[in-house]
Amino acid sequence: MTTARVDDGGRYKWVALSNTTLGVLIATIDASIVIISLPAIFRGIGLDPLAPGNIGYLLWMILGYLLVSAVLVVVLGRLGDMFGRVRMYNMGFAIFAGASLALSLDPLRGGGGALWLIGFRIVQAVGGSMLTANSAAILTDAFPARQRGMALGINQITALAGQFLGLIAGGLLATIDWRAVFWVSVPIGIVGTVWSYRSLRETGTRKPGRVDWIGNLTFTAGAGGLLAAITYGIQPYGGHPTGWTNPWVLGGLAAGVLLLVVFCFAETRVAEPMFQLALFRVRAFAAGNLAVLLTAIARGGLQFTLIIWLQGIWLPLRGYDFEQTPLWAGIFMLPLTVGFLLAGPVSGHLSDRFGARLFSTTGLVLVAASFVGLLALPVDFPYPAFAALLLVSGIGQGMFSAPNTSAIMGSVAPEHRGVASGMRSTFQNSGTALSIGLCFSLMIAGLAGSLPRTLESGLRANGVPAGTAEQVAGLPPVSTLFATFLGDNPIGHLLGPSGVLATLPEHQVHVLTGTAFFPTLVSGPFHHGLVTVFGAAAVMALIAALASALRGRRDTPAARRPGGGDDPNEPNGTNEGQQEWRTAHSS
Repeated sequence: MTTARVDDGGRYKWVALSNTTLGVLIATIDASIVIISLPAIFRGIGLDPLAPGNIGYLLWMILGYLLVSAVLVVVLGRLGDMFGRVRMYNMGFAIFAGASLALSLDPLRGGGGALWLIGFRIVQAVGGSMLTANSAAILTDAFPARQRGMALGINQITALAGQFLGLIAGGLLATIDWRAVFWVSVPIGIVGTVWSYRSLRETGTRKPGRVDWIGNLTFTAGAGGLLAAITYGIQPYGGHPTGWTNPWVLGGLAAGVLLLVVFCFAETRVAEPMFQLALFRVRAFAAGNLAVLLTAIARGGLQFTLIIWLQGIWLPLRGYDFEQTPLWAGIFMLPLTVGFLLAGPVSGHLSDRFGARLFSTTGLVLVAASFVGLLALPVDFPYPAFAALLLVSGIGQGMFSAPNTSAIMGSVAPEHRGVASGMRSTFQNSGTALSIGLCFSLMIAGLAGSLPRTLESGLRANGVPAGTAEQVAGLPPVSTLFATFLGDNPIGHLLGPSGVLATLPEHQVHVLTGTAFFPTLVSGPFHHGLVTVFGAAAVMALIAALASALRGRRDTPAARRPGGGDDPNEPNGTNEGQQEWRTAHSS
């Protein structure tokens, strides 16, 4: 079923752009706003997130939203193709607003309060997934090919910028009240819901069909199990600093991979699959999504490593209290967001004329170069050099995201744009979720070799009894990482339960819990972990650049094709890509 494009002098496409941009902005802000706000949230419900039995609450507060987003977006994109992208998008706004209200009204305390928040964060993620899964398809339907890159550029760069704006918003709102972190989404969600129901219309191609239950169940269980196992791999197990030897983690990884293999096999046998595997025969689609996955992993590693670097070392060395560092870390990372906002719309607009490959590939090379530059900085870096590298990274990611999204969406048939948008979002969200497990695991591996020895000698040199120093140094590095990540004083956290601080002279307590002792102590071990994480991220960015370069050649920009405008029966993009599309969909 095809719905005619709204003929209102071109006004509708700008309404669609503004509404979908608001939708993905609030969805991505809420994906990261909780990260900075966690200390205030857990204090508000009366729970210590770093107590051994509460680490699970902490992990699911951080990762529950991301895991649900990674698993559901392709399903919801397929449902958008079947029942209407605007209908699914509108429903998503309503669910998102309702969940935000429920989060702000949490009536419980302790573990019950944490479970309430985790549960409604998952509901909120369902609504957010409905927004992100269908927004790119709505824009692809509404805009002609000559403006599509610009529109998707604004939309996607706003989404990526939202991840970093959430860090700043969380830091600011948490100082007012922990519930304010969730209040902010309520009026935006209500306004966005009313606005989308009143203004958006179905202008694309619908493909009615049956729900692929086998595909839905195997993909959801497989992807969810795989990502959850990677999440729990962060936690220590059996004397090891990480949980990669835990039978449950290994079993979850094996079961997740097996279910995804079953999913891929089943999708080639069902009449109406949820996951259009045939799309991967289109080089532009396959290469673009591989680049999305690798870039999301590298970007997530950058985000979390920078937070730990700033909050655990650089800001305390400049006299910032640990409790203040979450907010200031977000502020000092602003050049990254500025780079996104500068490069995204411009590169999206230019890619409409000159093709996606040049901008996407160059952007990823800049991202890799920025990782190498960050590796060359000392741990106690000069801020201008740091800010310049963040700006370069932001510009590179902006140059990549918009043209790449436009190329992916333009390489598929109109009736598959919803599922294509969902598949792209799945790779992006999965990469972000994977990055947390991989980043923390690589960082912990880098710290585990030298941090215990350094920590023990530093504590003993400042009056801590040898037995206590050895015990504290033997704790898993994940506790120290989480403490700095949450803006908690690591030494106060590590020594507080032992009561040693109460027995030491005041001047030694002042030194141990001051802003210089811990950062100076861990600078060396942290740099080993930083080299591991940023080195891996640079390699992934270069592989993504290679995939982008191999996406195919654009001979004729869409706007210059004979007849001008869109061909309603074929995707826009490369001549070679169009032939691949015909081949893929003739089978």
